[in-house]
Amino acid sequence: MKRISKYLMLLIFGIAIHLTATAQTNKLKQFSFLLGNWEMSTPKGKITETWYQNKGSLNGKSYRHTLNGDSILLETLVIKKIDGFYTYCSTVKGQNDNMAVNFKLISDKDSTYIFENAAHDFPQQIVYQNRGKTMLLAWIEGKIKGKNRKSEFHYQRRH
Repeated sequence: MKRISKYLMLLIFGIAIHLTATAQTNKLKQFSFLLGNWEMSTPKGKITETWYQNKGSLNGKSYRHTLNGDSILLETLVIKKIDGFYTYCSTVKGQNDNMAVNFKLISDKDSTYIFENAAHDFPQQIVYQNRGKTMLLAWIEGKIKGKNRKSEFHYQRRH
């Protein structure tokens, strides 16, 4: 009887772990519109973001590409669950002791995903708006010295 109980407990534990992992992956599907390569032209070249699925997270990298072909890593990105909340984690080389700054998802309405960290210097919000299969609008906003600032990024899907 003890053997059956032990195996039953192991089976229940295994099923619970599988269901938790599946639920995490399914919840991440709300961000699947980000997956792939995105590009925005600028007068100085272009900015790209590339997103891919990892176990329990979405990972990304953002680069600035100059007109002469040089590329500079701007930030490393992760969307994952922290303390029960989806969190956008941005690591910028040379900032914040090269540690990630976390922005908690506060809204996911109308294909617009708002991540916020009110304590961060700038930006306090990072927003992604799903504009269909080929377009993505992202923006950062917040206050600098008491003045509202906003920068928009109009991305096109790269193939």
